[in-house]
This record gives sequence, C-alpha cells and structure tokens, in this order.
Amino acid sequence: MVGNNVSHSKRRTKRTFYPNLQKKRFFDVESGSFITLRVSTSAIRTIGKLGLKTAIAQAKAKGTYVEA
Repeated sequence: MVGNNVSHSKRRTKRTFYPNLQKKRFFDVESGSFITLRVSTSAIRTIGKLGLKTAIAQAKAKGTYVEA
C-alpha cells in the first residue's frame, strides 16, 4: 500500500506501508512438531481462532500462502 508522509508544513512525500510480519512458531497437533511461519499479526489471530491446518488450507485456496 502506498500513501504520503505529511510534514508540519503539509509538504507531502511518498511512502509505503508494509504488513506487520512476525516470525512465529505454531504447534502442529497432527505431526506433534512445531512449524515456524512468517505471518502477519492478523493471521496469528486467524490461526488462533480457526486452527493451524484450517487457516493454511484457506490461505492456499486464496493464493496467499507461499511455501519457502
């Protein structure tokens, strides 16, 4: 996303807004191991609400899940 920095004198310069990405470990109950993901803070909340496997399946369906 792009926008403007606005100074006190109202002079505008371009800037970019980046997603709030965090490196987070999640426990996978099925395999019994930890999985490290680089996810946004909103995705952390979604994983907490839906569960790890369901959230990854939805992200793959949307096309937002990228495997490294």
